[in-house]
Amino acid sequence: MRHCVIVGQPNTGKTLFLLQFAAYLGLSVLDVRRLEPEGRGTGTHRTRRLQSVEVRFPLRKSLRAVRLTDTPGLTDDVHPEAEVRRAMAAALQAFREAGLVLHMLDAARAGELGAAAAIGRIDRQIAAYASLRGPYAVLANKIDLPLARDGAEVIAREFPGRRVIPISALERLGFREVKAFVWRNA
Repeated sequence: MRHCVIVGQPNTGKTLFLLQFAAYLGLSVLDVRRLEPEGRGTGTHRTRRLQSVEVRFPLRKSLRAVRLTDTPGLTDDVHPEAEVRRAMAAALQAFREAGLVLHMLDAARAGELGAAAAIGRIDRQIAAYASLRGPYAVLANKIDLPLARDGAEVIAREFPGRRVIPISALERLGFREVKAFVWRNA
């Protein structure tokens, strides 16, 4: 089973994407497994923990299985709370171990504020590292919001040569393209 990790800054829509994408792939009852920073435990959804769901989805006559893992937001700076620092460390570990990376960026923010304000050092580091290791795509989220189309273009210019897929986690826009990318690389 291929491990696909969803990474990015806080408030880019990673958790909503995980839930909506899993439902889009056919999960009628979503059982999200919460992982403690050390990799233990189960429970209910919390935004400061790794959360994984296993999905099996058909495409043509084949069936693929993927474990999707949502991570806490990564920031450029060291967070003052120890719990958040531990969660970010767990996110980085999951990122290093994943076979497939979906990097979430806020296209509406990029369209409104530009690349300098919307794309952090952490995003550039994620892109540089992930591109060297294997299948990687940038998800330009919130495409349903004003200025997001412009933001998706900003993101594409900032990450030349990388796959950028405009999506809306809320409206499930672009999910067909994400599914094809995940299926092809699972």
